Order: sequence, then C-alpha cells, then structure tokens
Amino acid sequence: MISLSWPQQKLLLEGEPFRIISGAMHYFRCVPEYWEDRLRKIKAMGCNTVETYVPWNVHEPHEGEFHFEGMADIVKFIRIAEQVGLYLIVRPAPYICAEWEFGGFPAWLLNRELRLRTSDPSYLQKVAAYYDQLIPLLAPLQKSKGGPILAFQIENEYGSYGNDQAYLQALRQMLVERGIEELLFTSDGPNDLMLSGGITSGIWATANFGSRANEGFDTLLKHQPDAPLMCMEFWNGWFDQWGKEHHTRDGKDAANSLDEILARGASVNFYMAHGGTNFGFMNGANYSEKYDPTITSYDYDSPISEAGDLTSKYHFFREVIGKYAPVPEEPLPANTVKVGYGTVDVKRRVSLYHALDTLSIPQISIVPEPMECYGQAYGFILYTTQISDAQQTYTLNVDDVRDRALVLIDNKPVGVIERWDTSKEPFTIHVPEGGAKLDLLVENMGRVNYGPLLASDRKGIVNGVRLDYQFHSHWEVRTLPLQGAPDFESLFEDELMLGEEGTEPSFYEAELVIEGEPADTFLYLDGWKKGVAFVNGFNLGRYWEVGPQRSLYVPAPILKQGSNRIVVFELHGAGKTFRFESTPQL
Repeated sequence: MISLSWPQQKLLLEGEPFRIISGAMHYFRCVPEYWEDRLRKIKAMGCNTVETYVPWNVHEPHEGEFHFEGMADIVKFIRIAEQVGLYLIVRPAPYICAEWEFGGFPAWLLNRELRLRTSDPSYLQKVAAYYDQLIPLLAPLQKSKGGPILAFQIENEYGSYGNDQAYLQALRQMLVERGIEELLFTSDGPNDLMLSGGITSGIWATANFGSRANEGFDTLLKHQPDAPLMCMEFWNGWFDQWGKEHHTRDGKDAANSLDEILARGASVNFYMAHGGTNFGFMNGANYSEKYDPTITSYDYDSPISEAGDLTSKYHFFREVIGKYAPVPEEPLPANTVKVGYGTVDVKRRVSLYHALDTLSIPQISIVPEPMECYGQAYGFILYTTQISDAQQTYTLNVDDVRDRALVLIDNKPVGVIERWDTSKEPFTIHVPEGGAKLDLLVENMGRVNYGPLLASDRKGIVNGVRLDYQFHSHWEVRTLPLQGAPDFESLFEDELMLGEEGTEPSFYEAELVIEGEPADTFLYLDGWKKGVAFVNGFNLGRYWEVGPQRSLYVPAPILKQGSNRIVVFELHGAGKTFRFESTPQL
C-alpha cells in the first residue's frame, strides 16, 4: 500500500522510499490490440507507472446502461499494464476534462435537473449509481489487494471550476465506502485560487503544469507544506483545434523542464506519454472568446506518437529519467509497421435523403429541441419544416445553433451557419412561390470539456428558429447519431440509390483490397470538404479541409486481409478517390 510520509515530503511504497515516474495513456483512445505495445514503450522510457482517466460517458452512455468491454474494458487494460510491470494511477472522477467530449460526462445528464460538479444531491445520486458499477471492478486491483493500482483521483482540476468542499468530501466518501484504500489525490494548476478551491482536507494535493516547475512546486507547498511533491500532469505537448496551427514543443525544451521536476525530488506523470485518437465523435471543445472544437487526432506531440512511434522527444525524456532512476536495458520496442496502400476509387454514392429511412425514424416536434431531448448524444440531427407563406425572402435566424448547421432548401444546400461565426451577418433564404422545404442539418462538433459553459452545452438547435422576427413551428426531426457500425449493407443495397454526383450530403463507398497481413495506414481525403470516415464500420472520426489535420489514423486491427469497406459521410461535395499513405500529416 502506498502511503504518505508528510514530514519528510516523501512517498513510501511498502515502507520504502518511492518516486512515481508515470506516463499518461488513455485506454479509450487506443484499440485494445495495441494496449500492450504502448504500455511496453511507456515502461521502456523509464516509467514505473501508467496513468489513465476513466470517462463516464464511455461506460454509461445511456442512464443505467453500462459497458466495460472492447475499448471500454478497463480491467483488461489494468491487467495488461500489470503484466508489463507497471503500477497504475487511476482517475475515475466523474469529470476528466482531457479534451474529451463533455469532459467525460454522459450527455443524458443534460436532460436532468441537477447541478454538475457540486454537492447537489440529485447529481451525487447519479455519480453514486455509476460508482456502484465502476468501483467494484477497480477495488480488487488495488496494491493493498495484490493488484497494481497505487492511487485514485477524486476530482480533476476542480479549483478551476468551483470551491464546493462538501462535493469533494462526498466524492472521497463514495470511494472509501466502496472499498478504496489507496492514496487519494487532487490535481490543480499551480495557482493560489485554483489550489484553494481544489484542495480538500486529508487528500494529497498535486499540481499540473508544463514548465517553471520550481515556481509551481513553491506555490503548491504554500497550500500543503509537508506533502510530497508531484506534477500530476507534465504538459510536454499540447492538443490541436480545427482551423488553427498544429502544436509542437521542442523535445530538448521539454526535457529541460522534466529535469527541473526530477532534480527537485518530485514525482511526475507525463501528460501525455501516448495521446492516441479521438475516434468517432468523442473530441471535446474549449470556449474562451469563442467555441473551438478539438481535432480527431490526440497525438499531443507526445513522446509516443498517435500511431505508436517513438519520437525524438521519447529519447530525450529517457535520457533525463536515466539520471535519476534506472531505465530498462533491453532493446527498445519496435515501431509498428506502416504501409501506404495507394489510391482507391469511389464506387457508389447514396444521398442522405435516400438513406434517411434506413438511418432514422422521424419524430414530430412543435418547435426544434436540442438533440438531448430526443435521446441523442452525438453525431448529426436533421430538422425539417415547410415554408408555405406568400413572402419569398426571409432572414433566417437560428438562435444558438450548436454547432454547425447546413441549410438546405428543397434538398439543395444554400449555406452554413456556424456557432463560432461572430460576423452576425444576416442569413437570407429565398423561397420559391408556392413554398419550399427547409432543412437544417446540425452537427455536434463536440461538447465543451472545460470552463463555465461545461454544464450548459446542449447540442442541435437550442433556442428555436425564426423567419424574420417570427418563430417557426411544426418540425420533423431525425436523429443521425452514426455511432457504432451503421447498416451500410442496407444503405447501399438498392441500385436505384446510386446517383450522379451531387452537392447534398451523401455517403460514398469504396473498397480497399489488402493482400497479406494488414498494417497501420493513414487515410487522406484529397478534394473532400468535411465529414466523417468509416472503415469496416469503425468510426475513425471527423475530417475537415480547414486543417490542421490532413490524415486520419487507421490502426491495423480494424483492417482485414481481402476486401475492406471504406465509407465517408461528406457534407459538401466530394472528391473521387481515397488515398492511403504510410505517414501522417498533422
């Protein structure tokens, strides 16, 4: 059992001095077939521990429906880490941030009358029901029970959000009541306000930062003078957002910051050691001056790349760690094989309008509601109404669209309304004499995962649609979550659906034939605009011509020898081919 010896500012493991050298890796951002590969590389860098968040929305996507299999099999991940020879730090707090959709909260919480991240009894009741399923899986894996888990986080960067001490103590009590005996901790930015709100009595306080370690630790010691020092998130890289530059950090600069941490005698957790991928629709978003969604890749400029390659930063870190702790002497694990499979032609196209009955069931609404009201968490939602008034030109006001609406008149695109557009130029639509059908296809680009807007980021159309000054009523609504493995076989089976190239949203299909054992590859969508890509029914995530990401990572385990089905849902008009290369472009 790991225990604190506060007067000496040291950690003890089974009575002996112990320094945590940990690397962050999220099991839910990596296909299970590669968990062992990434964990072995983390250990070979010199780490004795691996850290992971636990996303509530992955494990309870619908209230009362729990999943702990496949990419959600946290017990399997922990057991593999143990076999590799790593201890674990587990962060099961209901909120994780992590640039993950809604900070890890399940979307169904937005349909409940409760206050997130507070001691509100209604909220705590939902957390308790989740912990009743999760914590019994983790409790037997504690070090005190013969397992590899050394520590658990009770909440994440709470001082950046609130100061409800009763809430933090309630989370602590929930873990203790369910059998958690190991070290409990919090982590916050090295700022007096953040630490005063995030630290709670009897819980080890740690800090998150990327540089100026001594300054950060000195601030931490003002709030918990006798505790051991740890940088729980050493930000050695950073995440990317659509339409902005790709972030990188010089490896030598990051290594110098690591040296400062370890020279202080502190423990450290690399955030990230291996970033991975926001597969599907699981990227989060930030909101400061405007809404900024995170890209599909979570490479994070980590020492181990999105596709598992050892970078120069990895070798710089390993050299610094070797000054303070032993590093494994055996040869470093090899990178996985990468192959460029070349170009494949699109064979078939199906308009979204032809596919609607296969993908969804219409629901009637007096007014357009947010997607959560229809039981939907992710993807797209289509709002349809008829305009029959005699007037032919309107200013279309979609109040608080979240996050991006494609506007169509009689199935033809006429423009886009984007949440982050601050120009406030009026959007005018022209309706032919006799009326027209108005469609608003809204994409959830990722719920806010950090900051004060966290608890209110419903998706779809939030506050109604007005033609000029008049709210418009009576809508048909179709949810299009496009999660799991959509029935693409049925989608493309009707030959009458194979149309000529059009401009309306459509699904496009191609075949990639692989001879021999599949290998990792990267999908490039040259000439395509914006949409989502699937390989053999697996949702790789979003692509968008605004960048910075230009390729999507395709792990070998989702490919197969022989025929592979490639399907893209494109919003704006398509290219003619898909290209598979052996190297990424971020």
